[in-house]
Amino acid sequence: MSDLTRFSVSLDKSLLDEFDKQTELAQYPTRSKAIADLIINSLVKKLWSGGKTVSGAIILVYDHHKRGLTNKLTHIQHDFHNLIISSQHIHMDHHNCMEIVVVKGKPRDINNLTQKLKATKGVKHGSLAMATTGNKM
Repeated sequence: MSDLTRFSVSLDKSLLDEFDKQTELAQYPTRSKAIADLIINSLVKKLWSGGKTVSGAIILVYDHHKRGLTNKLTHIQHDFHNLIISSQHIHMDHHNCMEIVVVKGKPRDINNLTQKLKATKGVKHGSLAMATTGNKM
């Protein structure tokens, strides 16, 4: 178990009230957990702006009936095989598929892969969920 440190923060009451509303809506069990998540998200964004190894998930939605699209996406992923840890293909309905590609590598390379996949004609939606490798930041 990690060492916990207690600290105090001074905020304008209206800002704290709004934060508490958002914390409750997001179903955080405590204000501390909500603040910790904000800090972690900020650190992950900073990590992604540097050159350290990071991890994440690329999420794509596309119509698998679009001629040649599946092959194009597979070829792009093979070009970046050194970044890809795993991928999962989900059949959403008769036409639409979702693909989740788990990646680990340098932020620049992962962003390049993400952009190539998203920009492929026929991809309806693409996004990158940035994460950390879990090592110290």
